Amino acid sequence: MSTTTYRNGTVPKGALKVDRPLSMNSTSTKSSASFKSKTSGHTPATGPRRKSTGSVGNSAASTKDDTSVLGRVRVAVRLRPRNAEEMAADADFGDCVELQPELKRLKLRRNNWDSDTYEFDEVLTEFASQKRVYEVVAKPVVESVLDGYNGTIMAYGQTGTGKTYTLGRLGEEDTADRGIMVRAMEDILAEITPEKDSVSVSYFQLYMESIQDLLDPANDNISIVEDPKTGDVSLPGATTVDIRDQKSFLELLRVGEAHRFAANTKLNTESSRSHAMLMVHVERSVKGRDSAISSENGSTSHTAKSFKPPVVRKIKLVVVDLAGSERIDKSGSEAHTLEEAKSINLSLSALGKCINALAENSAHVPVRDSKLTRLLRDSFGGTARTSLVITIGPSPRHRGETASTIMFGQRAMKVENMLKIKEEFDYKSLSRRLEIQLDKQIAEHERQQKGFKDEIERIAQEAQIRIAEAEKGYAEALESERLQYQKDYIDAMSKLEEQWAANKQKHENEKAKSSMLSASMEVAELKKKFENETISRKAAEEEIDNLKNQLAQWKRSEAAGNSEILKLRKMLEDEECQKAKLEEEITVLQSQLLQISFEADETRRNLDREDTVKLPGTLDSPIPPFMLQHLGDSGAGEKASMANLFEQVGLQKILSLLESEDADVQIHAVKVVANLAAEEANQERIVKAGGLKSLLTLLRSSNDETIHRVAAGAIANLAMNETNQELIMSHGGISLLSGTASKAEDPQTLRMVAGAIANLCGNEKLQPKLRGEGGVKALLGMVKCRHPDVLSQVARGIANFAKCESRAYTQGSKTGKSLLIEDGTLPWIVQNANNEASPIRRHIELALCHLAQHEVNAKDMIKGGALWELVRISRDCSRDDIRTLAYRTLTSSPSFQAELKRLRIDYG
Repeated sequence: MSTTTYRNGTVPKGALKVDRPLSMNSTSTKSSASFKSKTSGHTPATGPRRKSTGSVGNSAASTKDDTSVLGRVRVAVRLRPRNAEEMAADADFGDCVELQPELKRLKLRRNNWDSDTYEFDEVLTEFASQKRVYEVVAKPVVESVLDGYNGTIMAYGQTGTGKTYTLGRLGEEDTADRGIMVRAMEDILAEITPEKDSVSVSYFQLYMESIQDLLDPANDNISIVEDPKTGDVSLPGATTVDIRDQKSFLELLRVGEAHRFAANTKLNTESSRSHAMLMVHVERSVKGRDSAISSENGSTSHTAKSFKPPVVRKIKLVVVDLAGSERIDKSGSEAHTLEEAKSINLSLSALGKCINALAENSAHVPVRDSKLTRLLRDSFGGTARTSLVITIGPSPRHRGETASTIMFGQRAMKVENMLKIKEEFDYKSLSRRLEIQLDKQIAEHERQQKGFKDEIERIAQEAQIRIAEAEKGYAEALESERLQYQKDYIDAMSKLEEQWAANKQKHENEKAKSSMLSASMEVAELKKKFENETISRKAAEEEIDNLKNQLAQWKRSEAAGNSEILKLRKMLEDEECQKAKLEEEITVLQSQLLQISFEADETRRNLDREDTVKLPGTLDSPIPPFMLQHLGDSGAGEKASMANLFEQVGLQKILSLLESEDADVQIHAVKVVANLAAEEANQERIVKAGGLKSLLTLLRSSNDETIHRVAAGAIANLAMNETNQELIMSHGGISLLSGTASKAEDPQTLRMVAGAIANLCGNEKLQPKLRGEGGVKALLGMVKCRHPDVLSQVARGIANFAKCESRAYTQGSKTGKSLLIEDGTLPWIVQNANNEASPIRRHIELALCHLAQHEVNAKDMIKGGALWELVRISRDCSRDDIRTLAYRTLTSSPSFQAELKRLRIDYG
């Protein structure tokens, strides 16, 4: 039975993939075929065995315009060498095909004395290099893409014949193995100008009639959009990535291949279960094709001539890695893999029908029968230059599939496309140029404005100088006028003095007369002052009356205040009575709490006498020992009591008892909180009410080991939630748990602490902080206890930590050596890999497999003796998934294979 999986191995159910290159020793030859966009050639004759002597560019001479030419689909056939299975099974039989590459001819044997002959554009033997395949199949299409024509490169054939090897090989170990995708992008990036041109890539797969983004797996239902005017097909919902260099493109291909669906079948260890399509969009500026902008009167103005919209060519290259056609009885597909095979065969059948209709010039081409044919409508009978490579195998057992593949290629050679160059004005570039010119005009205007301001300032300065000169002249005139007035004043004063002397004599004579008049005026003034004093006295008397009234009001206010004080005293006495009642209620609650705690202890002791219980689930998520009290029927009464206490007393009052000075009250309160925390429905309420902080505070402040044990169990229950894990870490929970473990002597306390740390080890975001605060070292320290329950929790924590590290390696967020190996856990892991206790052994086996999945840990694992344990696990482990994972790890690691080879152990 085969199982579908991603290529990155996230579902390790299938067998290991073994890449077998078609050829490693052949010498590549340079392709003589070159593309000319406006050349003419002969149109190939119809018939199942026609001969084509022209290159891709040498198609029919009739053209629609200067950018439209006829281009026949060019087909090459590539033979895969025999693999190890075929060498053993077909050792007594000859190949079913015979190649004549110099004649571009292939013979398919019917029997030992009869064969059919077919001719193709290129015939590639099993010794043809990847470079040779690229030059004869893909390079002419790439050159036409750079000249402005859309292009398609597609691989078709039976599953396991080397389609993905031909197209998508990255060549990380040997650059000579690079496939068509990598080599095509190298040529495109080498020809474009980064300042003017752009290259972007989309990578997606067609899986069971659903288009899924390989660069963003969450985007799994992309819609096909067709332009109603031109009929062009696009996928606006697919992720598009701009490509600047070859390194970023290789990384993009790695990400895409990791998300592609694959399965293990009888015909291929890792058979592609989807059609993968790499869509490359290229925009190139065309020199000498700019169009002038005419002015309103029909002539081209001098300004308009400098702003011509440049012409750009928008080209699309599609590289299609079709899923392999297969027969169900040979592939052994069943269940979900059978449904995948049906979907693949239906889409390939729809493609074959479209090609048959095009080859026979049928009036109706059923392109809408499948999403695959809709996506490829431009590649067959459209405007793209298409090159098809069909891959076949030599085995006579698959002669029927080989014949079907050859006939598919023969029919495809009859299809002709009308190649067109898509050009349009680059108004965006023109807009940028106009913006630059506008910025220059604004700068010129600002410069002129500054000159204008400078001129105004100069004129203002000249005006100031003239004003100063006028003010100076005015001051001089004013001074001369002042001197004249001063002279006139002196003359007038002398005249007045003379008159004053004359008048003085006259005044003395009149003085006697005025003395009598002044006495009468003084008496009148005294009368007026007396009247004013009388008015002031009356005002003072009125003020005294007002003060007396205010004093009376203050006395009344004082009496009202005294009555209010009496009311407050009475309220205080009522509060004291209420306080006494509350103290009595607390006493009752404490007694209830003691009773519930006693019942919980009785239930736990009953459950501890039973065997360890483990619910069905994955190996790395067993139910921890401190959750066992919730599994039996004996816990029903305790839950009911807890629920009653929870509803009647309230969580806040229970948590307040954790701060009691009475040690017994504290112990019983923390037991109740621990039992409440075992219920997932209560955990969020406990955390919101501050229960987590109170439990951590108890670990820090209390010296009672019973409190430590129960509090650690409650924290372990809360640590089952990812949000609570982050809160525990942020409040220093690991340091407190590590300190508790170092001081504890009771195995049950150590079991609770180890369980809490094991739960935190399952959160990959917290791993660096957990290790930095001593979480891993605390786990290793607890193995000294040697109690099976403690060792089981330690093993579970190490397995969770190793699994998260393995996921980080796969996602690319971690590259260095494992933190577990750096902290010295490997000797203990190897020592307990074959522990008699089943829970301990299974956790350790899983941890070893996760550590061994990444090459950076291989050297330390070989040195520490882990290799022998991996070999044992791959052969003797009772769990199928762990055994398969160990086998896959051993066969995929170069270091492990080299060591086994050095020890002369045949494994793989």
